[in-house]
Amino acid sequence: MLIDTYGRVATDLRVSLTDKCNLRCTYCMPEEGLQWLAKPDLLTDDEIVRLVRVAVTRLGIRDVRFTGGEPLLRPGLVGIVERCAALAPRPKMSLTTNGIGLGRTAAALKAAGLNRVNVSLDTLRRDVFKTLTRRDRHQDVLDGLAAAREVGLTPVKVNTVLMPGLNGDEAPDLLAWAVGHGYELRFIEQMPLDAQHGWKRDGMITAGDILQSLSSRFTLTEEGGEERGSAPAERWIVDGGPHRVGVIASVTRPFCSACDRTRLTADGQVRNCLFAREETDLRAALRSDATDEDIARLWKLAMWGKKAGSGLDDPAFLQPDRPMSAIGG
Repeated sequence: MLIDTYGRVATDLRVSLTDKCNLRCTYCMPEEGLQWLAKPDLLTDDEIVRLVRVAVTRLGIRDVRFTGGEPLLRPGLVGIVERCAALAPRPKMSLTTNGIGLGRTAAALKAAGLNRVNVSLDTLRRDVFKTLTRRDRHQDVLDGLAAAREVGLTPVKVNTVLMPGLNGDEAPDLLAWAVGHGYELRFIEQMPLDAQHGWKRDGMITAGDILQSLSSRFTLTEEGGEERGSAPAERWIVDGGPHRVGVIASVTRPFCSACDRTRLTADGQVRNCLFAREETDLRAALRSDATDEDIARLWKLAMWGKKAGSGLDDPAFLQPDRPMSAIGG
């Protein structure tokens, strides 16, 4: 069991498969100049599967989310999913992706055992997408979403970050579109995860702003706390149901007291929080003939030291040293 000194138990593992991405979203990384991890520093497919096995069979992990960077850029992704699906007990598996390439891989991922996907899409407008991501790939994302729905990688969740002056006015249109296509939309407050440290608290669009905008067109009824559990998103029923919309208010309404996550970076470091300053090196243990029990012991120790909160609610918060692409969302 992965328990910390505050009694929180981690049952959700986020695994970054690569730090590379085929987009350059302005709130995540600079247009150029970011140093990628060297290939020898990355975990191999076998090492990833072994760590997931340790987490599932020895540490009580029930949910595994593959992230990046962009996980679809990992050549061995389908094989990793298939091997993790064969574990006993079998974890629930999901994927966070920008959707580019999902149209080609959705069927294979479903057949390998993936349960569902989260796809990042911040705008319905091609020109705005190009400005936000510095790439003209909007239609590829739409095609990937449709493919995921068609093969049954459901519920298909769409993650959206709103930024003033770019897509800040799109919340109602995005929700109407998501409802019409059967996707579950989740707005995420912009967090200080950009490598260029351009995030400013006083310039972000808050959960309150988003809900006010949505309420101009929809009737929203808040779900109860029991239905939310440890999920980061507060959810609202849209126009009486059955559709839902979520808001992840990491900055203005932190949910650290219910956090059940542990994170594995693409180079084999355990992070007990997305914003942690310290990491525990499991890659070195893997490559020095450590036993599964040794690795489990290191992982438990890393989680035991988890802090009460992320620090995002502190106005003096400083950005983490590593960009999101190296850590995994």
